[in-house]
Formats: sequence, structure tokens, C-alpha cells
Amino acid sequence: MEPIKIMIVDDEPIIRKALKAELNSMQGNIACGMNDDGEIEYRSVTVLDTYANGAQLMAALDNPLPHPMPDYLLLDMEFQGEPTGGIFIADRVHKKYPDIRIAILSGRFDNPLPNEGNRIDRMLEIARVVFESLEHGAQAFVSKNAAGGFSVENVLRAIEGLERGEKYYFNYPVMMTLKEAAELYVKHAAEMRTDITLSETERNLLLLEAAGCTASEIASTLRETDKSIQERQKELSRKLDIVNKSSARIAKAMQYGLIDGRDIKYLKR
Repeated sequence: MEPIKIMIVDDEPIIRKALKAELNSMQGNIACGMNDDGEIEYRSVTVLDTYANGAQLMAALDNPLPHPMPDYLLLDMEFQGEPTGGIFIADRVHKKYPDIRIAILSGRFDNPLPNEGNRIDRMLEIARVVFESLEHGAQAFVSKNAAGGFSVENVLRAIEGLERGEKYYFNYPVMMTLKEAAELYVKHAAEMRTDITLSETERNLLLLEAAGCTASEIASTLRETDKSIQERQKELSRKLDIVNKSSARIAKAMQYGLIDGRDIKYLKR
């Protein structure tokens, strides 16, 4: 079968050279689906050329001789200090040559996190960049260092995924794994208080507080006196081991699963 044709754009010469050498050494390593006999078909890859910037790439695409057009473009995300410069190149290529499949390569998020508290922020930042890449024509987003060091296997897996018919391919090591998600859930569950119980009146009081009712409105709804409601509020605060503030009571009760936000019927003023 005809080899898969690739072009590479990266402003780091060593990355361009390493990718080209390793990819061109691959023979029949890309599994691209089944043939009519139910056997896996494999294709080799060939790197047509490499470029240091978008201008060089566009000149080559606009004047394809002596090279044919590529099937895939491997595109570095960061160019000369511009964190997402590769995305603008992807946009230009996709609009003019929509048949070229684009894989964004990035080492931007590969550095270890200083602490677990930054994990959610990192995940949100990656999500934003990935969606921006997809919006501008990329079909794959691949870490340069997902295996603990630069590996062409990351690129090959992305091409294989797209060749098998996947619409998008994503590979990044800092996202939360299933194991980490499970551990986080177990840790959160372990921190939950299971020894606190609420009476129906106490639960309704909290829901009314969360809905924005005043103490007098709560007393009227629950058919109690203002003083008895104030005493119930103090007792709830002691139960939850917090200062006597409605916002703290609501937050702690929701954290412990004592009330469900879906049960709150907010007041309209």
C-alpha cells in the first residue's frame, strides 16, 4: 500500500530532525483498519519534508512540486515564544487544504505540577487549548513527552487512531486518569461525615435558608416562632461544627450530602 505522507512544522531543529529520522525508519507500523478478508492492513510512513515556520510550510503547500501533498501535518503548538502560534497555522492550512489531517504536538503542559491543588486549573487550561485547536482544524493533540521523554510512538498512535476512523485523537499525561479519579472519590468519601443526622424540620430549615428565606419567613413556613427557629439554627451550627452563619450551614450540609441542591426552590423577589 502507498505510504502515509507527512510534513512536519516545528521551530526546534532537533525535534524536526528526530521526528523525520524515526518516522522514516518505520516500515509497515501503522495499522489502518481491516481488509475484506478481516485481516489488519498496515502502512508505512514517509516524511516529505520539515519546516521551521508557517510561511515555509504554506509556500511548500502552494507549490507542491517536487513533493505531493501530505496526508498529515505534524504541527508544533508553540512558535518562538507564542504559546499557541501553531493553532493559527492550523487554521490557515485547514481553511485552504481541508483534506490534510492536522496533529498538534505540544510540550507546553509536560512539566510536573508543583502540587495537587493545581491539577484542576491545569486540566481546565489544557481543555481550553485543546478545544481551540479543534475549532481551528486540528484532529489530534499529542504530548511530546507523554512517555517520560520524546517518543515517536505518541505520534504513531495518533495517526493510527485517525486512520482507524476516529474523528479525534487526544493524548496527554497530566489529565486525571481513571485511577486518580477513583482515588479522589474515595478520599472525598472518607472525609464525609456519616454520623450527622437531620430531622425533617432541620432539613427543611436548611433548604429554606438556601432558597433565600429570612428567619421570619422560615418560622412562618414551618409554623414555629422566630425564637424557636433561631434556636434550631444555633443547634444546626453546633451539629455541623461551624460558626452560626446560614451560608456556612448550607455549604457544610451540602458538602456532607445532608441536603441536595436540586431540592432547593429559590424564591423570586
